[in-house]
Amino acid sequence: MPIHDLLELMQLAKSRQRCTVAVAAAEDEDVLKSLQFAVAEGIVVPLLIGDREQIETIARAAGINLQQMEVIDNRQGATASARMAVEKVRQGAADMLMKGNVSTADLLKAVLDKETGIPPGGLMSHVAFFQSPYYHKLFGVTDAAMNIAPDLEAKRKILLNAVEACHRVGIANPRVAVVAAVEKVNPKMEATLHAAALKEMNRNGQLPGCVVDGPFAVDIAVSREAALHKGIGGEVAGDADLILVPDIEAGNMFYKALNFLGGAVSAAVVMGAPVPIVLTSRSDNDRSRLLSLALGAVLKQLK
Repeated sequence: MPIHDLLELMQLAKSRQRCTVAVAAAEDEDVLKSLQFAVAEGIVVPLLIGDREQIETIARAAGINLQQMEVIDNRQGATASARMAVEKVRQGAADMLMKGNVSTADLLKAVLDKETGIPPGGLMSHVAFFQSPYYHKLFGVTDAAMNIAPDLEAKRKILLNAVEACHRVGIANPRVAVVAAVEKVNPKMEATLHAAALKEMNRNGQLPGCVVDGPFAVDIAVSREAALHKGIGGEVAGDADLILVPDIEAGNMFYKALNFLGGAVSAAVVMGAPVPIVLTSRSDNDRSRLLSLALGAVLKQLK
């Protein structure tokens, strides 16, 4: 059954064995707060990798208890911490990877290193699940953080990753809205051409396990009233489970507008790697990070 509230991720994660999460560059207050809550809920066992003195100073100032968290001291900087965190995953000592106070580029460089990383079998992409007071159910957004300007084939792979995530949280046949600025195919607007092609791929079996429609403007994707007003029908219009954005700029703005102006709560991970990667924005709060940890734990243990 699909979940209806992001807090249900916590219950799902708590019902399973704890996951060990390797935290790259753990010198971050919000990261440590989210981990403290996750430990208290019985979701994860953290391996904090970074400068021990800085981690302990931050924890002490914020009243964070580190007693149930192992600290692996590294004073060679965030890049080295990222490599060490990835090595823990390679060794099987960690089930998940979490971004701390390290750039996304440095973390992914460590993940993708041909000799020491954990290269994925396919394209990695970001998927976030949102709970909004203005929408009738949870919905996903992809890709707001990884792929800058994906071509058609990349978008197909991004959708396959996100559809898999939907399946694992109980959305058996997600309704996918491929969004653009307009609802009609315009040869001058690549996003609309991609939407039409992805819709056809869904029909011919290249995008299984979902229903794809578009191009849709965002209002058509989430508002049945708007869809009816514009004469647009179908299963997806006004009832999308998953929104595919055209590029990282649109996705990033949409993601942050939902969280900071739309009153939404989110949980996000990177799919396509051998283990879930909790890759939240530096502006995400500890609640979002906690829910992302729960999502990662659920996705890992439902594989």
